[in-house]
Amino acid sequence: MNTPHEDTGWKLNGYHVFGLFAAGFAVIITVNLFLAYSAVRTFPGLEVKNSYIASQDFDVNRARQQALGWQVEGSIEDGILRVEIRDVNGAPLEVAQLDAIVARRTHVRDDFTPNFVFDGTDYVANVDMASGSWQLRLLLRAPDGTEFQQRHNLCVDDPECKAND
Repeated sequence: MNTPHEDTGWKLNGYHVFGLFAAGFAVIITVNLFLAYSAVRTFPGLEVKNSYIASQDFDVNRARQQALGWQVEGSIEDGILRVEIRDVNGAPLEVAQLDAIVARRTHVRDDFTPNFVFDGTDYVANVDMASGSWQLRLLLRAPDGTEFQQRHNLCVDDPECKAND
């Protein structure tokens, strides 16, 4: 004779397995969507609006820039951001226009435009930058209107950062 026994456990049926399976994938999909959203929000990845159009004049602009013969270096030390511009003979050069952006490589929220002043030798700006890897993006203009573009990697108080990358 069979005696009824007391059911004390939780039985896993097909609905429970499906629910656990769906919940697991829901967590994975949610995390992936959050990471994708965060990546796009913090780094737009846009260099130029239309790369094909920008490429049409690349060689001409590069030749003009090289014809200037400028040597340009950017550096940061003790809160002083310095841009050294030298002509073909190595003499300090004052340009017609200097536009600069100091930016993180990974996101745009810390980007800023330094206020450079020509001190007779170099362009200098007092800046307050957090430690880590930064990039100085320069757009210089010669008196004849020729544009000179260059980027310099900067390291602030970070021994693992490499400014030459």
